[in-house]
Amino acid sequence: MDMKALSFSSRLMHGTDKPCPTTGSLIPPLYQTSTFVFDNMEQGGHRFAGKEEGYIYSRLGNPTLAELEAKMADLEGAEAAVAFSSGMAAVSGVLLHLLKSGDHVVASDGIYGCTFGLLDMLEEKFQVKTTYADLTRLEALEGALRSETRVIYLETPVNPTMNLIDLKAVSKMARQKGIKVVVDNTFATPYLQRPLELGADLVIHSATKYLGGHGDLIAGVAVGGKEEMEAVRLTTLKDVGGMLSPFDAWLLLRGIRTLAVRMDRHVINAKKIARFLEDHPAVHQVLYPGLESHPQHQLAKTQMAAPGGMISFRVAGGRAGARSFLDGVRLCRLTVSLGEVCTLVQHPASMTHSVIPEDARQRMGITEDLIRISVGLEEPEDIIADLTSALDPIGGSGKAPLTDRDSRLA
Repeated sequence: MDMKALSFSSRLMHGTDKPCPTTGSLIPPLYQTSTFVFDNMEQGGHRFAGKEEGYIYSRLGNPTLAELEAKMADLEGAEAAVAFSSGMAAVSGVLLHLLKSGDHVVASDGIYGCTFGLLDMLEEKFQVKTTYADLTRLEALEGALRSETRVIYLETPVNPTMNLIDLKAVSKMARQKGIKVVVDNTFATPYLQRPLELGADLVIHSATKYLGGHGDLIAGVAVGGKEEMEAVRLTTLKDVGGMLSPFDAWLLLRGIRTLAVRMDRHVINAKKIARFLEDHPAVHQVLYPGLESHPQHQLAKTQMAAPGGMISFRVAGGRAGARSFLDGVRLCRLTVSLGEVCTLVQHPASMTHSVIPEDARQRMGITEDLIRISVGLEEPEDIIADLTSALDPIGGSGKAPLTDRDSRLA
């Protein structure tokens, strides 16, 4: 059999995995070590000089991490990958590699709050300026570009507004101007969306989320070209030090093996939950790419294999309605993070995106009535029962009028 012709789901388990050559172990071993022994002084010197392949120190490379990086490169269709200690370590590692003082970034509206905070810090301390734009509109992107723009940084779907960005169109425009496109693919995973195939230059994951899938690790991964990734490894990873522990890498490899079956169930459940929410009188708007009411529903059908397991919705009663709902759930867990087996709910405006100034949050659509749900793997009827018990006391009287921004997207 031609192992290179395996389907994506089979590659999750077999693509880069090989039995341990020493022991025959089916599962790649955990190399829980900080450093590696040299045979002699010459070998140590050659490895530090890059004249000989081999391991030196786990911050620079580790066999367990190498297994993970090979797996992620294969799944994203990339030449190479670098593992980090968190999603934000991956984001900062990539951006610090790509940017210097005086450069300019265009970022998608509504990005993760800590990414916003990082870009804010880069501007304050290193004079790397960022312009936020509604990248669902190519004219908005074109208007935000400058001669010093070096990076277009985006999420799609966007956290938490669930907007989709046309990766082919954005990448084509960027390529014409010599700008790198960096995509946070956390919400979709490579099972549902592969940005490099659509023209992006680098992809970042908070592997804490769907890739790990069980809420028991924190990790990040960056993938891209071999030279680019090696430069990231030998600069920002080595010198800033955001290395993933071998044990977390081993856990992550375990989680990745079940990604397909988990994502399939996340999607099935999310579709049912989204339809339920759309019909509930206490819900003014449901933001889910799998619904025909989503403004980029057609793009979702062509850019993604399925619409994913994340939903946002606007509840009646503004902040008070959001508080009533979040305090009323029992099965669903009120917590940040996403992509694990349990259903998680949170309030972006006061939690994950609270670092963004209020006027910017409003412009981006991160309003006080917005709730984000990471739909889990429970029986959908149980999730719906819990949501019903939390929504029914709020009441409501149908759909709220579209905001100006919603009208542009409709």
